[in-house]
Amino acid sequence: MPTSPQLITSLQNPGIKDVVKLRQRSHRDEAGLLVVEGYREVKRALDNRIPVHRLFFCPALYQGKNEPGLVSRCAEQHVPLFECTEPVFRKIAYRDRPEGLLALCPQTRRTLDDLDLPANPFLVVGEHIEKPGNLGTMLRTADAAGADALIVCDRCTDIHNPNVVRASIGTLFTVPVAEASTDDTIAWLRARGIRSVAASPHATKNYTDVDMTRPVAIVVGAEQYGLSSAWMTQADDLVRIPMLGQADSLNVAAAATILLYEVVRQRGPTRRNQALI
Repeated sequence: MPTSPQLITSLQNPGIKDVVKLRQRSHRDEAGLLVVEGYREVKRALDNRIPVHRLFFCPALYQGKNEPGLVSRCAEQHVPLFECTEPVFRKIAYRDRPEGLLALCPQTRRTLDDLDLPANPFLVVGEHIEKPGNLGTMLRTADAAGADALIVCDRCTDIHNPNVVRASIGTLFTVPVAEASTDDTIAWLRARGIRSVAASPHATKNYTDVDMTRPVAIVVGAEQYGLSSAWMTQADDLVRIPMLGQADSLNVAAAATILLYEVVRQRGPTRRNQALI
């Protein structure tokens, strides 16, 4: 039998208070949970077999006609369901314009050795990425370009921040994400014959002049500080994106997008990105 929803009308409901606490990283990590808000985000979690521990929904805030089907899908999987009044849902929502769906899912943590790579891997490496929105946008681009994984080096932001999920539009569930130190990542790439191509405004080589058809890892750093000296001295190739105006750098997510699609251009469409080109 599908799960029947429980109606929540009180802002003081203990379960609602528990969800609000998950706005703090310490509570998310202690509970091992990830907050997933929005139709596309919840759907991608389900499509990629991410368990949903609880689903909160508010029909008054639905943006389209597909939300009831997603709630029914969770009910058939025996997910605990909680129908909320609009004030209650707005209390737990992260968005200014909530869509009436919010799920709690388990956090997924991977190391480098957890990554299952194909014969000719295409990776993205982000070092010291500070803003959740930038990390989420990089995930969205990595998914669109068909990258096999994203490696977060010496992280400055929480990969389980709800704004990472939001900016990625749920592609946090489609692109494997591993965390590691910069030194470990450099050694791991070298041991597997994966060439690192690091972006720097101080490089002399144009990004289009590097062969990216072989196993490759695109490496980008935080906009404010750039890449660490380890990458600057040990990357296989340092490349630059031409800056023809007064600005001397790009947002890290924008730079990553340009470099990832250079890989797509050189390799041609693959099975994962065929439909997007």
